[in-house]
Amino acid sequence: MSVLPAILLQIVAPLALILWLVLWPPNSVAGWLARLVGVGAAVWAIARIAQWAVTGWWMPLVLGALFVVAALVSLWRGALKGRPVWPRGIAGRAGLGVSLVLVVTGGWVAAQLMNARQVPEGLEAAGISSPFGPGRYLVAHGGHAPLFNAHMRTLDKSVPRYRDWRGQSYAVDVFGIGPGGRRADGLRPEDPARYAIFGAALRAPCTGEVLAVENDRPDLPVPEMDSDNKLGNYVMLACDGAVIVMAHLRQGSLRVAPGDRIESGAALAEVGNSGQTMEPHLHIHAQRPAAPGSAPISGAPLPLLIGGAVRIRGDMIKGGA
Repeated sequence: MSVLPAILLQIVAPLALILWLVLWPPNSVAGWLARLVGVGAAVWAIARIAQWAVTGWWMPLVLGALFVVAALVSLWRGALKGRPVWPRGIAGRAGLGVSLVLVVTGGWVAAQLMNARQVPEGLEAAGISSPFGPGRYLVAHGGHAPLFNAHMRTLDKSVPRYRDWRGQSYAVDVFGIGPGGRRADGLRPEDPARYAIFGAALRAPCTGEVLAVENDRPDLPVPEMDSDNKLGNYVMLACDGAVIVMAHLRQGSLRVAPGDRIESGAALAEVGNSGQTMEPHLHIHAQRPAAPGSAPISGAPLPLLIGGAVRIRGDMIKGGA
């Protein structure tokens, strides 16, 4: 996640649209109504697409409130008084066209959101409980639409290098939420300990058997990555026919070993910053067992339900007691 582009997308773009609504009202009733709906749809779409870990999870609520205030101010200033029904002139028609494009874009994002929350047809989902101990957590990637989950690019069978990673195609990445509703103390601190999720306690999200672990990879300074050991420290669990993988764990924190039988809720490890990760977060996915002799996470990917729900970007996950 690049910090400055994220801030530009998440803050500047919706604010510019809100100012467009209130400071430069259209010259017609239809133009104003279209702009109201279009700007609202665009602000909502940005709120759903963007990751809010940098600015704070609460920022979409602020933007929504500003949109409502802008609409009321525009009405108070007489946006609908004495204006023709349909726009006149090139500027009026162009403004109406832009507004309708925003409406269509918002509708497209809404359709993608609905798809992201549905289990893909023909696939069986793996259901687990929340793997977190106390705290609040924010989903960065998740769901079943590429717009909300970057992992889905590994479903592309035409790219040979994706075959060894295919099991993580429906993975969920999760940040922690710290003071002020942000994921870190600062925009992008180098010390992984300054991230809210670093050191967070993880528990077994299902009852099953430990298949494999890695416990000795170092926790790296941000944004350094270990591309040769993508999972970093990890644990793989066999639960009811599915393999649950939890990766980027803290060095030396794992409390289980291969062959251990575990019960749901048992202490497993802590979140770290090991492997191919740009900053501390938990990566968790479900897959079928990999074929003998193949890469560990090359098994068929499975949709993942956490606490009975598909988790997509922007969703909150509450940790256990």
